[in-house]
Amino acid sequence: MIRRAALVLASAASLGAHAGAVLAEGKIAYFAAASQNGFNQATYEGVQEAAERLGYESEIFDGQFDAALQYSQIEDVLAGGQFDGMIVAPNDSVGIAGAFEQVIAAGVPIGTVLFPVGPELNTLEPQVEGITVTAASPPVDGATHQAELVAGYCADRDPCNVVIIIGAKIFPFDNLRLETFENVLAGHDNINVVAVGEGWYAPDPSLQAMTDILQANSDVHAVLSNADQHLVGVEIALEAAGYNPADLYLTGGGAAQIAIDAIREGRWDATLAYFPKTMGALAAEQVINAIEGRPVTNAINMDTAGPIEAMITSETLAAHPDFVGEWEQ
Repeated sequence: MIRRAALVLASAASLGAHAGAVLAEGKIAYFAAASQNGFNQATYEGVQEAAERLGYESEIFDGQFDAALQYSQIEDVLAGGQFDGMIVAPNDSVGIAGAFEQVIAAGVPIGTVLFPVGPELNTLEPQVEGITVTAASPPVDGATHQAELVAGYCADRDPCNVVIIIGAKIFPFDNLRLETFENVLAGHDNINVVAVGEGWYAPDPSLQAMTDILQANSDVHAVLSNADQHLVGVEIALEAAGYNPADLYLTGGGAAQIAIDAIREGRWDATLAYFPKTMGALAAEQVINAIEGRPVTNAINMDTAGPIEAMITSETLAAHPDFVGEWEQ
């Protein structure tokens, strides 16, 4: 693992190695979980900017939130032989390991962002021998912190009715987050998890899920979610049901600019940051280091490698008044 200061030094050293040199042309492939997703777009911006700075081209591939499609895309790109390195935002962080093994066997550097690849979703150290870099946040750590903040809000409320909006239960990492949320909240007798919905990382399905939940549950005090896009839809549903969203505790994930604005305005309470642009850039730097035979940092913990602390509240933003989210939503 490396800390924020070490990453800055590593980036500076990488730039220094290229100063005044004639750079070999090369291409980096970024396999997005879904290219229309704002978080994935921001990650690619980071990949693209780092690659361009270091003399490489880049291209994005749309995984459409389809694990089988993404697996095939990696195989097809590898067979084409047009790319010198790859970075993947995995849809199935366990099942994709076979595709990684093929790429590694072919001698092509490959990294993963947002989630580690392998059965241990909370471990950043490579689980598939030969993975160049994992730039991610341990899901259990972040989900625990989020749920603990909700529990703190609920401390003086009995009962405290909580709705969880997760991405999708088909994703192993979302199941782990959901399990963590439920385990933490189960330790508080006053907290009732009244419903769990799937937001699919977009406002519209989140709006529908929350609308359905509110029809069956008339008294909700907090919404715990792993994505800021979910809270966009949740907020609309709450207002339509007669709630003032600012009266509830709302926490999302991603630190999108829409969440930063909402927290500063007092409408939302917290967001767990993943810093997608920084993450993409750091992963690209390490993949290019591997391509060019320089030392590589295999594990980058985005909880400590981002520009500010990962759990962002109004207090965090007061201490960092100039902070801007790395993506819109």
